[in-house]
Amino acid sequence: MSKIALVLRELGRSQTSLLHELQALPDRHPDEHEIVHTAHDLAGWAAADLRRLGETAADTGVALRSWPRPAPLRGAVAARAARSVRHRPETGLLLLADLRRLHRKAAGVALDWTLLAQAAQAMRRAALVELAGACSPHAHRTATWARSQLVVVSPQVIAS
Repeated sequence: MSKIALVLRELGRSQTSLLHELQALPDRHPDEHEIVHTAHDLAGWAAADLRRLGETAADTGVALRSWPRPAPLRGAVAARAARSVRHRPETGLLLLADLRRLHRKAAGVALDWTLLAQAAQAMRRAALVELAGACSPHAHRTATWARSQLVVVSPQVIAS
């Protein structure tokens, strides 16, 4: 297996993990309207980037593994759990933990896109350079958004 195939597969795995995290976030924090709406938008980008990655990888002879979506039951359970602790002080701490995890995943995906872009450029693989150039900003934007939410929410949660 070529090294670029390994990079594409790892990127597919990490992009899928990021997508799942973005899809689960609104269910865990249904009262946080900014979180819900933005996570939906970012999940749309992540899904589109994952599809595009799969198509481009297939065009280069690399089949990406398909990772299953989280079961709908998980979303329902997460939403029910979120409602049950809605007015407890731990809710804010759970939000901070989720945003920290999202930030780490998005930063990792952004780095993976950068590594792909650098390797593709060195290998003169124009399709991969174009792919990375189109998708990398979405992961960077997701990481930046998660970090900014942490900066805004953490003082309220920690100081209260």
